[in-house]
Amino acid sequence: MVDLVARWADTLSAARQTPTPDPTPYATNLLTRWSEPHRKYHTVAHLTAVLRHIDTLADHAAAPELVRLAAWFHDAVYRPDRSENEERSAALAERALPEAGLGAEDTAEVARLVRLTVTHDPAEGDANGEVLCDADLAVLAGGPEEYAAYAAAVREEYAFVPDDAFRTGRAQVLRQLLALPRLFRTPYGAHEWETRARENLTTELELLTG
Repeated sequence: MVDLVARWADTLSAARQTPTPDPTPYATNLLTRWSEPHRKYHTVAHLTAVLRHIDTLADHAAAPELVRLAAWFHDAVYRPDRSENEERSAALAERALPEAGLGAEDTAEVARLVRLTVTHDPAEGDANGEVLCDADLAVLAGGPEEYAAYAAAVREEYAFVPDDAFRTGRAQVLRQLLALPRLFRTPYGAHEWETRARENLTTELELLTG
């Protein structure tokens, strides 16, 4: 947590236009949100992983610091039984970032990126969007144990959904992902993650429907 607070402060300092009071309370608020007990996958560990993947992809972004800020907010508001999480997370960014010293244009870009995680479908040439979406989906390309842990955490997060309904809904999500012409948009993601992610998704779908 200490490392994440320091990272937040460094990212905000690099991005903001005006000096502000101590950035620590903003990080503390966000980390409290990411640590809510109902979260099983969308946790601080997920935030940390997305930030790490953004580091890997940073050279492909037009404004990597804004992409990192979007990662902090992209699931800051999260309830598995609600559909407006991304919108509420973007609205939180729109309220908090101007107070933290970020300019209006950059705040709008962060909020736009957060909303983009609804579809993970950035427009052609949207470098920032491509990096954030690839970083968020990189979990799909984990090794067998890592992917199994991810799938188990997703199921635990939706523990309130009966097994049959969950299998049906999850299978639909997997089919939608596999139907995409490409999961990853950055050159690195396409080269390093695409094939393994499709193998993992196909395996999970077979297990669910077999």
